[in-house]
Amino acid sequence: MSERKQFRVYVSKDYLKFNAAHFIAYKGFREALHGHNYGVSVQIEGDLGEQGYVLDFSIVKNVAKRVCDRLDERMLLPAQSDCLEIETRGSQVVVRFEDDEFAFPAKDVLLLPLVHTSAEELARYVAGEIRRELERDGIHVAGAIEVGVAETPGQTAYYRDR
Repeated sequence: MSERKQFRVYVSKDYLKFNAAHFIAYKGFREALHGHNYGVSVQIEGDLGEQGYVLDFSIVKNVAKRVCDRLDERMLLPAQSDCLEIETRGSQVVVRFEDDEFAFPAKDVLLLPLVHTSAEELARYVAGEIRRELERDGIHVAGAIEVGVAETPGQTAYYRDR
């Protein structure tokens, strides 16, 4: 039985980051509105291509930066929350949780297909967006993509697909 050899590339750069506000809420509990300077790392697994690498580092960095840029300087809201009521009223996004109500300028809000805006769910979202961006660029990654989202140094959540 032959052993399958696998390669991976890993990218973690100072500019792979986004600054965003959020809060976690579930029935009976809501964090205070706060923000993080999130850091993102990306690992992609696969076989060596004809060029001698899994995927060019510059491609990984460019795609990850595009995804981070879309999240940067936004209020992140979980569109699939089971306890938040979110609606757009004109140029405002209004969020209700129990007795609290927030209104944010719609241009500053990013509604994400998540239940919570936790680092874990953000890592899954970013991994999916990186895969979609690569596919839009005509690059199919057969191996796993792993993304780390750090809320602060030393505090990182990881998601690995496949």
